[in-house]
Amino acid sequence: MIQKRDDPCVLALGFFDGVHLGHGELLKKTRERARELGLTPAVMTFDTHPDTLVRGEAVPLINSAPDRALLIRELYGIDRVEFLRFTRETMEMPWREFLDAVRHEWRCVHFVVGYDFRFGWRGEGDADKLTAYCRENGLGCDVIQKVELDGVIVSSTYIRSLLTAGDMPAAARFMGHPHILTDTVRHGQRLGRHLGAPTVNMQFSPGVLVPPHGVYVTRFRLPEGVFSAVTNIGIRPTVSENEELTVESHLLDYHGNLYGKTLTIEFIEYLRPEQRFVSLRALSEQITRDEEQARERIKERL
Repeated sequence: MIQKRDDPCVLALGFFDGVHLGHGELLKKTRERARELGLTPAVMTFDTHPDTLVRGEAVPLINSAPDRALLIRELYGIDRVEFLRFTRETMEMPWREFLDAVRHEWRCVHFVVGYDFRFGWRGEGDADKLTAYCRENGLGCDVIQKVELDGVIVSSTYIRSLLTAGDMPAAARFMGHPHILTDTVRHGQRLGRHLGAPTVNMQFSPGVLVPPHGVYVTRFRLPEGVFSAVTNIGIRPTVSENEELTVESHLLDYHGNLYGKTLTIEFIEYLRPEQRFVSLRALSEQITRDEEQARERIKERL
């Protein structure tokens, strides 16, 4: 179930969806303890949300698994991020047996968890039991308490509600970074090029929360620099009848070929809902207005 590791570590346990400010305190403590003990900081999480199997209901995720790993590595400097496949066997494992497996296979000598972390069959394992287990076995343990912002507990659930409402600035405050989407740029219908606004076409991974359809101010970090963009999430009702969800971005002031490259979008602000236009000319004129408005919003943030 768990791939054996050779180097002892300080291990953070959790799902880390959104990699928000609460997670950040946990991850910073993991690095701090690892530095004190001369060990490797590491994170173990799951490939899918446990509630998908435990409760039989899909949880819309803030990030794909690769994006969670990307944020943990880039923001908190923990390179060792491992994904454990959450299966029925994992779900039904008694909490002590789960800790034994993690401890021995990962050579974990110190755990770091959040105050509300649950594990093992029926979620019977909690922070108190983990603390007692570590005391019995000569291991270290840190339990990170809740983090609040504006009187609200920072949580993935609350951030999902902000993203569902399209409130990107508020979501970014609670996460400590912009909401992101990483994907490989694919070929579209090349219509944007004919409209004078060539676009890069991407998609959300299955199971990842899709923000409200509409137009957003976004940002791309490329080897050539940081480029602002206008991004449309939706079904392109003016030019398409198949209702396939697309994520199309027009990078401002960028000229180059990005097909086949893996890029990350940072969502900055929601501009307007997606709409159907009476003609391609009307669509083109709106694209120009969107670009102008995006430039104004970007200047306001500088």
